[in-house]
Amino acid sequence: NGHYTNFKAYRIIWKKTFMISEKNISYISLISLLLIAIFAEYFNEPYLITLLSRIIIFSIAAIGLNLVLGFGNLISFGHAAFFGLGGYISGILAIHAFNSELLISWPFLFSGSNNSLIIWLFTILFCSLLALLLGALCLRTSGVYFIMITLAFAQMLYYFAISWPSYGGEDGFSIYVRSTLFGINTMQGLNFFLICFFWLLIILFTIKRVVKSPFGLALRATRFNLTRVKSVGINPFKIQLIAFVLSGAITGIAGSLYVDLNRFVSPSLLSWQMSGEFIVFILIGGLGRIYGPLIGAAFFVTFEQFFGSYTEHWQIFLGIIIISTVLFAKGGIIGFILEYRKNE
Repeated sequence: NGHYTNFKAYRIIWKKTFMISEKNISYISLISLLLIAIFAEYFNEPYLITLLSRIIIFSIAAIGLNLVLGFGNLISFGHAAFFGLGGYISGILAIHAFNSELLISWPFLFSGSNNSLIIWLFTILFCSLLALLLGALCLRTSGVYFIMITLAFAQMLYYFAISWPSYGGEDGFSIYVRSTLFGINTMQGLNFFLICFFWLLIILFTIKRVVKSPFGLALRATRFNLTRVKSVGINPFKIQLIAFVLSGAITGIAGSLYVDLNRFVSPSLLSWQMSGEFIVFILIGGLGRIYGPLIGAAFFVTFEQFFGSYTEHWQIFLGIIIISTVLFAKGGIIGFILEYRKNE
């Protein structure tokens, strides 16, 4: 009996010490990404580092969408507009700088730039302005009307990009070098990965603070009853608009990094399929969870690489997983793991 009692006590201590929580899952995921990248660099596997950078960039884009979708219940099918705009800003500034072509002549002469800080500043500014404009119009609707109007605006930008011959039209255009940052060789895979990883940490920290702030509580309250939110003196339109602008800026940064990674810009960045992928990342990882998009993006990219190497129809299996998630694991991967550990 004494041995059994001691075993039971040790088991309780073990479970409490290594308790699975969303916070622990996030730490494990971030550390794993970093360690895999370091080992990939050591063993000279540049493709794997590129894959990890892609996971992080998609995570950032989905985190931006998750702010309004997961916490504000605003189902936006047009976030590819911000992703694509961030990509085009990055590409246009870089290609003008490379060719030494004048981009604007008034109120000052500007020939583009391949400086990452300038590119990110322009990306945040223009994506925030676009989000402010779209949010001011779209947030006056709700439900399926909100979904359709965000989709419509994104498709407008998509067809505009196709009919823009100055920057490749439907074919897009290539960028020959990556942007620079404090003299760092960004063409080296690990260096660029660390830049993306740093952005991911900043955005996760920002979203965590926003969600747990009084603003975040008000945003989550708008999911359930707008009338009650108004009754306590809070303007739900203002709350949702601020969240929409922040969401657009974050997704725009992801688009800028994505173009810098691939050194290619095309209208596909603005397509509704890209918005759909962001939603899939969120659903798979966990809707309304801060680290859900990270887990979802990692799962999606890994799944695509593994099954895509065996069959062109890997989306069929992905569809089965999405349906199963919606039916049996509404909390996504994170929710499923937490529920399993609770019932263990």
